[in-house]
Amino acid sequence: MLFYRGLSKISGNFRGSGGIFNVRSFVFTKGLPALHCSRYQIHQKSRSISEDKFDPFSMVADELSFVANNLRAMVVAEVPKLFLSAEYFFRVGVEGKRFRPTVLLLMSTALKLSTPKPPHHFDQGGSVATDLRTRQQCIAQIIEMIHVASLLHDDILDDADTRRGIGSLNIVMGNKLAVLTGNFLLSRAVVALASLQNTEVVSLVARAIDDLVTGEIMQMSTTADQRYSMEYYMQKTYYKTASLISNSCKAVAVLAGQTAEVAMLAFDYGKNLGLAFQLIDDVLDFTGTSASLGKGSLSDIRHGIVTAPILFAMEEFPQLRAVVDKGFDNPDNVDIALEYLGKSRGIQRTKDLAVIHANLAIAAIDSLPDSDDEEVKNSRRALVNLTQRVIVSH
Repeated sequence: MLFYRGLSKISGNFRGSGGIFNVRSFVFTKGLPALHCSRYQIHQKSRSISEDKFDPFSMVADELSFVANNLRAMVVAEVPKLFLSAEYFFRVGVEGKRFRPTVLLLMSTALKLSTPKPPHHFDQGGSVATDLRTRQQCIAQIIEMIHVASLLHDDILDDADTRRGIGSLNIVMGNKLAVLTGNFLLSRAVVALASLQNTEVVSLVARAIDDLVTGEIMQMSTTADQRYSMEYYMQKTYYKTASLISNSCKAVAVLAGQTAEVAMLAFDYGKNLGLAFQLIDDVLDFTGTSASLGKGSLSDIRHGIVTAPILFAMEEFPQLRAVVDKGFDNPDNVDIALEYLGKSRGIQRTKDLAVIHANLAIAAIDSLPDSDDEEVKNSRRALVNLTQRVIVSH
């Protein structure tokens, strides 16, 4: 197992779906086995289980197409201009990686276990889906719609001009329509959520939306001390990225009637996968290209957003803080910050921390109850594969 040197500095309490939990739980998840026992432990220089047989996206390709078609149907609007803007990122070719629906569809299969009681379904003249898989697909659609709505709002806040390799909606159609479109997508997601008639699932998704907003406000309104705090950064990262994945993974478990223990393992997988995903995304903001990211490289630092690579670099070079304090309106300050980052282990330590969370995600999958069902085992293997891909290719 890889240990990151600044780990002991992460402490404090965060809000989670189960109430208050300690910040250390981001790295050491209570109840999971030691990582060296995991059959699929990740090492950054190894990609031992990326067999095509367990390619996560291929395994659910047909369902992803079904979900994509449903999403396009869900955003049909009476006003043509609203429909054009609502379907902007759901059109064929610009749907993105569909990472979250893939996770949720695989998790749904991975949790096909016998349950203490059958899932509680509602039927009101056919208006409510009674088939479990259809209901879980609905969660995948809802979460993708919420995710896209958050991207539209983020692009407005960040003055972004590109997204997924094309012009951002706020640039193409203006800020006002982009704001209203994001609101429209959220409203359609809420209507679909209500159709499931499961109060616990509604609460989980509502918490994820609450966390998205909280994380964005945290990013916008940091004090000087918070801006340079790894604890604060991890809290914000959970709210902005990991909460939506973790709470939706738990939601598909709840729909399936799984025990609280199994539902929390699904939550832990999503939480740690989301944290690893964002840590690597923050690395790619410095090392990736605009084409690979679907957005401009160095976008965070140019907006004055301090992420893990810079925070780690500041531990080695405290003088970097003075550069960050000056802001990055001056390109020379960006160059100076990048020079310090290049001399530091900031990038590597961020990757190391991402590997820790990826291994914790895998440990959660390993901890699920045993199953002899090949489809279940293959889906779990695909979730492990997906976690590896976050580290080595995301």
